[in-house]
Amino acid sequence: MGLRLLIYDRTCHGRPLRPGLSFAWKTGGWLYRSLGRIDAMRGVESWGEALKWLSTQQSEAPIDEVQYWGHGKWGSARVREEVLDIHALRPGHLLHPHLLQLRSRLHADSLWWFRTCETFGADAGHAFARGFTDFLGCAMAGHTHIIGYYQSGLHRLRPGQAPHWPSEEGLACGTPAAPEEALWSKRSLPHTISCLQGRIPEAT
Repeated sequence: MGLRLLIYDRTCHGRPLRPGLSFAWKTGGWLYRSLGRIDAMRGVESWGEALKWLSTQQSEAPIDEVQYWGHGKWGSARVREEVLDIHALRPGHLLHPHLLQLRSRLHADSLWWFRTCETFGADAGHAFARGFTDFLGCAMAGHTHIIGYYQSGLHRLRPGQAPHWPSEEGLACGTPAAPEEALWSKRSLPHTISCLQGRIPEAT
């Protein structure tokens, strides 16, 4: 079996007596580790740090799953204010060599799951999902809504597939080409899980 790795944004600090989301992500990671859902986790301050750690963690073993817990926007995932989007797939981008190195450790049955707000939403989310899936040669998963305890609009895409969810899914305002505001996740919405669920439903 390959590795199951979790990375999270450790820069999202709160105010005194009000821990930020990094505290929640770190605590959730400890819970997942204790339940045997992941093999290792790391809080990161940049995408360079994240991709380097993923590429070198027990480098002799393949990677079966990556989860990223942090912030997102349509067609992107973020560490602090640093954006990971389809521009990183192009030669010459600072993150491109790291993605190439990581690709060598992934396989057709691997999964990268962005547990971030909106990353798979709108036209930009479609482009992100398809671009990263085809580049890395493994399945990608992400959400179209703002996520919290409930995480709606969860979809998985495999290499060679076109996005099968509507590009307007999760939009409160704007259009798929020019999104303005996303909807919050709700238990009653389709393709919704809770943050306590560590696996993607097979039908997704």
